[in-house]
Amino acid sequence: MRDADVRRAVKAHLQIVHEGDATTRIVEEMGVWSGTVRVDIAVINGELCGYELKSDSDTLDRLPYQVEMYGKVFDRMTLVVGGKHYKKAAALIPKWWGCYVADMKGDDVALKSKRTARRNPAPDPFIVAQLLWKDEAVAILEKYNLAKGWRAKPATEISNRLIGALSFRQLCDEVRAALKGRQKLGQLVPSKFDVTIDAVPHPTSRTSG
Repeated sequence: MRDADVRRAVKAHLQIVHEGDATTRIVEEMGVWSGTVRVDIAVINGELCGYELKSDSDTLDRLPYQVEMYGKVFDRMTLVVGGKHYKKAAALIPKWWGCYVADMKGDDVALKSKRTARRNPAPDPFIVAQLLWKDEAVAILEKYNLAKGWRAKPATEISNRLIGALSFRQLCDEVRAALKGRQKLGQLVPSKFDVTIDAVPHPTSRTSG
């Protein structure tokens, strides 16, 4: 079972789940933490959900680090893992992560749900704010009449201004809207959900500086 086979199966599953939902965007390799970490597949709608894929040919060496990083950003996370790694992987992910096991069924990959993803109990507002580019963050301040004297501030201060002025729910809503409004966001998932999102940090306009 190849990585590409698992990825193809997950994309097909997500496209079926979100069929007819024009508010959903599905992308591959979405960068977080200034693009230094990329989740395999992200789903953006009323929540920000991530899917990390580990086929039987992968290792789990990076999974603990990914658990820590993704736990600061995503509302829900799901691990899709080959049967070979399931028991070990299940012990490495927190209880709020969902999990699917991917196994070959004839010539295709079949996905079996082991547990459903729950809401992340402890996202980091600052890291969520840093998903924004600086111009996006300033535009949000302007929307709430909070931008006066802040447009030229350093990126970190702008992020903190957003965190202090908005509820976390408002912040998440604005971040998701900004992501969906970008011309580029990661790699394309071939479907009517196509939208590109920059996985590479913008050199001058990210809130992360």
